[in-house]
Amino acid sequence: MSIHEECGVLGIYAAEPVNAAEIAYYGLYALQHRGQEGCGITVNDDGVFTSYKDIGLVNEVFSKERLSSFPRGCMAVAHTRYSTTGGNRRSNCQPIVVNHQKGSLAIAHNGNLSNAEKLRSELELSGAIFHTSSDTEIIAHVVTRERLRKQAIEEAVSSTMDLIEGAYSMILMSPQKVICARDPFGFRPLCYGKTEDEIYVIASESCALKSVGAEFIRDVDPGEILVFSKNGIESMRGHCNTKERRLCVFEYIYFARPDSVIDGISVHKSRIETGRILAKSHPVNADIVVGVPDSGLDAALGYSYESGIPYQIGLIKNKYIGRTFISPEGRLDQVRIKLSAIEEVIRNRRVVLVDDSIVRGTTSGRIVRLLREAGALEVHMRVSAPQFLYPCYYGTDIDSKENLIACKMDNNEIARHIGADSLGYLPIHALDILSEGRGCCQACFDGSYPTKTFPDMGRDRFERHLSDK
Repeated sequence: MSIHEECGVLGIYAAEPVNAAEIAYYGLYALQHRGQEGCGITVNDDGVFTSYKDIGLVNEVFSKERLSSFPRGCMAVAHTRYSTTGGNRRSNCQPIVVNHQKGSLAIAHNGNLSNAEKLRSELELSGAIFHTSSDTEIIAHVVTRERLRKQAIEEAVSSTMDLIEGAYSMILMSPQKVICARDPFGFRPLCYGKTEDEIYVIASESCALKSVGAEFIRDVDPGEILVFSKNGIESMRGHCNTKERRLCVFEYIYFARPDSVIDGISVHKSRIETGRILAKSHPVNADIVVGVPDSGLDAALGYSYESGIPYQIGLIKNKYIGRTFISPEGRLDQVRIKLSAIEEVIRNRRVVLVDDSIVRGTTSGRIVRLLREAGALEVHMRVSAPQFLYPCYYGTDIDSKENLIACKMDNNEIARHIGADSLGYLPIHALDILSEGRGCCQACFDGSYPTKTFPDMGRDRFERHLSDK
């Protein structure tokens, strides 16, 4: 068990046909950090949907020839996936495309539904047939059912939001419109912008807007539905301000790219602040501060700024390891292949090692060992998140206490287990500082779940449905 990237969603709307697939491709490239198991693009050419998706990184799935096979179109929806709920198979890749009596629908979704088991059971009893084990197909079924009852697709989306619970930032495409929606808690980020050519781009993070030349306009508000059509942009706010804002705090700590701005807060700035807080709350006499690439680097800088201890690049990440990397067997250590220590930096130094989290402690122990073998005199572990004590049911790949080391050991025991001379976590009260008092979900740290929870909410809860068929 470990922390993994979230999914990334992207949508495009233009008044005239454009090379929508190519724009989506570069947008997905900027969102690759949010999901490295699969991806897909669906283009709308005057109501005709052309779709392709597969397991793999963006550049593995979409060759130049594959992209050129897409028609030009006014609309597109795209997705890059990490399998939170549902296994890593092609059928679970998105977007999901549905053909129904009133037309076609494509949907891409980031997050997990907390009432997914209940909804799926009800849908199956009413005759619905499922081909995947993901929450997204549940949303697709509900939207389709509501669409058959409503005059417009946006009304169907609004009715769906009355029924689904949990985390969802989603983009839907009908023959005439692109609709995006964010759950009333705002668990997952969503924003939109516009290019100089009047192309609207909706994305999980602002970094994707920049990558395709779109200027950021604003975040989609929690509970808001935005409709992009030939009539312009319509905002539907019936679900806004019905819940307290609960953006996942791990977007700031780990998930998002440092150059993104989420709900008005710079991710880079928030990570620098975690490092400053760590230096104040867990000071130590040391010679250098080293961050674990990539998400520990900004926090390490913050620790250095506050403590005055010099920051050094002491760990190098192999950036060419992707999904196709074959995990080693036997004596070969996967961490050694992904990371290496610079001995000239580490040797005979007392090191403050900063990382974003400790889940079960295995990886942390191996990184500490790398530094020891490189000649570190001392290794003081500092973590830019509090202790993981509870499962997350909203999209983070932590669905059980079973392997959470902080549920089994105190800090001193964990330090000994991973081989560190000392260990310090981010104080939980500091999370309010990161969100600038706007409210974040921190249930994985304190057990305060914003929604009702159910006994069977694990990430593979629907796998048995497929295995029984």
